[in-house]
Amino acid sequence: MIIIGEKINSTLKSIRPAMENYDVVAIQDLAKKQYEAGATFIDVNAGMFYNDEPQRLEWLVKTIQEVIDAPFAIDSPSPKALEAALKVNKNRKPIINSITCEKERYNAVLPLIKEYNTGVIALCMDDTGMPETSADRVFIAERLIDSLTKEGVNISDIYIDPMIKPIGTDSLNGIVAIETIRQVKTKYPEVHIACGLSNISFGIPNRKLMNQTFLVAAMCAGMDGAILDPLDKKLMSFLYATEALLGKDEYCIEYITKFREGYFE
Repeated sequence: MIIIGEKINSTLKSIRPAMENYDVVAIQDLAKKQYEAGATFIDVNAGMFYNDEPQRLEWLVKTIQEVIDAPFAIDSPSPKALEAALKVNKNRKPIINSITCEKERYNAVLPLIKEYNTGVIALCMDDTGMPETSADRVFIAERLIDSLTKEGVNISDIYIDPMIKPIGTDSLNGIVAIETIRQVKTKYPEVHIACGLSNISFGIPNRKLMNQTFLVAAMCAGMDGAILDPLDKKLMSFLYATEALLGKDEYCIEYITKFREGYFE
């Protein structure tokens, strides 16, 4: 399972002061904790700092790569900020978060993917907005995959985001996301999925329970990546148990290891 650690994000009130104050120790500590907890990628987002986002994002990358070699998921709506971070990256192959089928966004981000040889999270949306049905989302995913691969992007470097919308706003949002995942992975098994897991529970009580349940359902549909909190041991225990049940953990070695580490207490 590809785990993109979500905690170094300027929208989170708990971490924003560390970014505001350029607190090297706090940022490095949180990055190390996520990596040690199982994060495959470390997401970095400085989008709340509108006036100096490129400098903030560059600082985050420089600061974190001093202590760990985990690849980054560089998260910004700004191509300028993305490039500032990519220029200083010395760690392994990063992911750009994100590209869409919107013409302006696609044309701005594609050159960065090619120049810096990155992976990319591709959102199932276009210039008409975010589609409501799984069929429309799959259609956009197909367009993105076909366009990116024709441009030389390796299919295994594409991470489709099915666009998780809160279940509290429409009772069909869960099944639409799950069916999008199922259909994309069936047609393109080499493509990865990378969704923002906690979006499903926004605005409802006991969000952790909904996140845990959705994680299992989405993994059963073929999801092999998610943006989540790797420090949430309960959530991670569901992940390891589901991998074992899906035959992705030979002899349950990872599950047993995590049990011994206290994940299932």
